[in-house]
Amino acid sequence: MSPPIAPPGWSRWLVPPAALSVHLSIGQAYAWSVFKPSLESALDLSGTQSALPFQLGIVMLGLSAAFGGTLVERNGPRWAMTVALCCFSSGFLISALGAAISQYWLIVLGYGFVGGIGLGIGYISPVSTLIKWFPDRPGMATGIAIMGFGGGALIASPWSAQMLESFGSDNSGIAAAFLVHGLTYAVFMSLGVLLVRVPRSDKPAVSGGPGPLDGVQVSARNAVRTPQFWCLWIVLCMNVTAGIGILEKAAPMITDFFADTSTPVSVSAAAGFVALLSAANMAGRIGWSSTSDLIGRKNIYRVYLGAGALMYALIAWLGDSSKPLFIVCALVILSFYGGGFATIPAYLKDLFGTYQVGAIHGRLLTAWSTAGVLGPLIVNWIADRQEEAGKSGASLYGLSLMIMIGLLVVGFVANELVRPVDARHHIPAPREAADVQQRQQSA
Repeated sequence: MSPPIAPPGWSRWLVPPAALSVHLSIGQAYAWSVFKPSLESALDLSGTQSALPFQLGIVMLGLSAAFGGTLVERNGPRWAMTVALCCFSSGFLISALGAAISQYWLIVLGYGFVGGIGLGIGYISPVSTLIKWFPDRPGMATGIAIMGFGGGALIASPWSAQMLESFGSDNSGIAAAFLVHGLTYAVFMSLGVLLVRVPRSDKPAVSGGPGPLDGVQVSARNAVRTPQFWCLWIVLCMNVTAGIGILEKAAPMITDFFADTSTPVSVSAAAGFVALLSAANMAGRIGWSSTSDLIGRKNIYRVYLGAGALMYALIAWLGDSSKPLFIVCALVILSFYGGGFATIPAYLKDLFGTYQVGAIHGRLLTAWSTAGVLGPLIVNWIADRQEEAGKSGASLYGLSLMIMIGLLVVGFVANELVRPVDARHHIPAPREAADVQQRQQSA
């Protein structure tokens, strides 16, 4: 499928809705927990078993983004969105069959493996296209799309819960809910496939602005050989590890922090706290990434990592003395978590250009896969060891919070080491222009 070239007069503001149609759909992954109780009851699963489709999906997200990034760049956003649509929707349909015939391995295969490929390809599918359309505001453009991934669960969670209530939480009810998900997301994601266009390479996307091929351009193969790429890998990994450390254990953490006080936190209040964190995560993706267009990518990561370390220090030393302080600090950390995801594509564009920024972004997302294991492991393992040692309340988390501060400091130092890419890694402009022109002529 050839990349669709925008005709004269095509509005670039049609591209963000195309990206959102994909990201709001695949953002359903964050609502998987809605299905866990029903699956555990209907198929006699443990909590660990019921989490397997989600865990495999996140692993496949990172792997498919890393290995499929070059294909996305070569074939264009319409091809990538079509692949994402087919894989993500098929994953639900396979899962529906698995639920209907009580074969859990089909749910793992469908949602985790097949659907996870759709997650990864869908996540990176609009990135380079948005950056090329919005060279003047790349942070805002990618923030809009990646905000959709963070906010997809806000739609999917109540919708999924309502379907399970209507269809029932037995095998047939779960199968029906999966089937509706698969068909509905196929229709919704097809809007992105139909709307998306790439700008012409022979004229700027913005009148009077830079052309898509202006400035430094580095291939994905050369990018991974630069220290800048690995500095950003560390930056993203440390920032995500710090954020996901709170996100994954938010409800029990706030409950434990105030369990020994005169104002303990109820279950419903803890659930409300989790919802607030999700909203902060979503708002940070568009708010902080847009701010990066004004103050620069390096400066915004100084805020994420430096101020993030300060927030963790306040929680560690004063968090159990004030609920408002604990909540505000946690919300700020989660806004930095979301902002880090949304800003990193624009940071890559600044350093490596737009030539293969989607493929470079895909390779960098392996930092997310690493952080997804590292963050929860640090918080949970240390909390378990502290509990075995007879500790309780806020003392369960003191050591892990100190570790998070240390990781953010490491990320801060890595960000300071980022410098412009050496000219020996650049692609000669004539070669690059000829490559892009050849692709467009074959369209």
